[in-house]
Formats: sequence, C-alpha cells, structure tokens
Amino acid sequence: MAGKISTGAKKSGQKYQNTTAFRHNKASKKTKVILGLPIHGLCAKCFDVIEWRKKFRKYKPLTAPKKCVTCNQKTVKDAYHVMCTPCATDKGVCAKCLESKEIVEGVNTMSAADMNAQRQEYEIKLRMLTERQRRTFLRKLDRGEVSEADLLAMDIKDRTDDMWGFSSDEEDDSEDEEGDEEESDDE
Repeated sequence: MAGKISTGAKKSGQKYQNTTAFRHNKASKKTKVILGLPIHGLCAKCFDVIEWRKKFRKYKPLTAPKKCVTCNQKTVKDAYHVMCTPCATDKGVCAKCLESKEIVEGVNTMSAADMNAQRQEYEIKLRMLTERQRRTFLRKLDRGEVSEADLLAMDIKDRTDDMWGFSSDEEDDSEDEEGDEEESDDE
C-alpha cells in the first residue's frame, strides 16, 4: 500500500481551539510535589519539555528507580531521564536525549528538606518582626523592592532590632511634637 500523497495544500489550524488557557489546581498536594521536583542535567530543549509537562500537569514522577543505559544500575531517579546523573556529568551529555549539547543549569536544585527548612526559617524571622516592621516588609515584598532572601540574610536577634529605620522616623516625629509644645508654652 502506498502512503498518502501530499497535494501541497496549506493545512488549517486545529479544529477545536481552547477559549481559556489550562490552569491546574494550585492547592493540590500532588501539584506542589511535582512543581518542587528539581530539573537538572538537561539540554535547553529537554529542559523546556519538562517545564511544559509540569506547567500543564502532564508530568508523571517516577515511583521506582529506572535502569541507566550506560551503567545498567537502577540509579535513574528523575522522570523522563534515561541516564543517571553521575554518568551524564562524566560524559557531558543530556540525561534525557543523550546529545552532547550545553547543559542548562537546573531549577529547584535544593532538596525538599532544604526548601522546607528555609521556609520555616523565613516564617520564624517574619514572626520575630514587630507588626509595623512585618507590614513594611510585606509591602516592600509586594512592590518587588525586597525579596524573601533579604529577610533570611538579616540578622534578627529580637523584636527591638531596627532594620527598616523606624526609630529615626519616630524620633523625628517626637522631636517635632516637643518643638511644637515648647513654642506653644512660649506664647
């Protein structure tokens, strides 16, 4: 049987166009786990494929380790990878497509335990701030003037630490009020 012969006519777009973009349930525990998984040891094309799979909830994590194609050990712990991380770094190839392209630096390379510990430290430091400092920090965070890393980098020992310069504002206000009182006493 012969294959279909192309007539050279231009193909039309997809038959059914989505009216709204896909949005997965962000409150889902499974989604949080999937989005938190690290992506490392891949070329740019494979990295984009994995990112797309995560974005549209098509990513299926591995439940058991797979065999590496080079060392034949059950050491592949990342989904869609065919080569374990040590073999891929030794050969300098992509762990998914096995091509020797430039390897993209991964995202979420921190382990889940490290991320959890960092999150707890952030929450503890946020609780150590006074209400005024906390609201100022959160407002600046919304504006993009500071990041969570800035709070983690700060050395907060107790609630009286003045990291945002509030005491100078309060002192200026109190000096102005005292000056107003002295002027009214003179009259």
